[in-house]
Amino acid sequence: MLFERLSGLFTSVIASTGYLGVFVLMTLESMVAPVPSELVMPFAGFLVADGKLNLWLVIIASSLASITGSLISYAIAYFGEKELIHKFGRFVFLDKDELDWTQRWFEKRGSITILISRFIPVIRHLISIPAGLAKMDLKKFVLFTAVGATAWNSFLLWVGMQLRERWEAVHKYSSQLDVLVIVLIVVAVAYYAYRHIRRHGKKSLA
Repeated sequence: MLFERLSGLFTSVIASTGYLGVFVLMTLESMVAPVPSELVMPFAGFLVADGKLNLWLVIIASSLASITGSLISYAIAYFGEKELIHKFGRFVFLDKDELDWTQRWFEKRGSITILISRFIPVIRHLISIPAGLAKMDLKKFVLFTAVGATAWNSFLLWVGMQLRERWEAVHKYSSQLDVLVIVLIVVAVAYYAYRHIRRHGKKSLA
């Protein structure tokens, strides 16, 4: 039911506003808004296949949108570092030690992390936040966001062009993969929380 409602909303927006709708929805998709690219780009592909939208303009609009949304999240984290950690850090087990670790991680592996994250459900909505907190080099952030987002968006666009009216079946199988990835993420987060609590428990006893 939720899938059908969201699908109807997004397709209606794109059908009525075209490239602007693609841009707005994909900007939200690259932030923390619950807008799955799997519901946006395939329908844009249908419209391309029907000759109602231009392939390259859709790719440009979606790529610029992904960069825009990612930069907004990046900037919020970059300039609001102390406030974010102070207000919300305890809810995600983020403190000075974790921030230092995040900064070291992005210094060494930030580029490949940003690139790969664009293909992972949930993570691609959030990855700009730790990148901003770690103050990842902006040029690298934009470059690898653009490469990863363009590749992913173009793939979904191609799927929509090829399968058209059968995109519900595509979403069915892609959503099963999403569930698996989400389960793995939950397990990883639980393990991270366990290690955080255990480490800080040892510090308090020392």
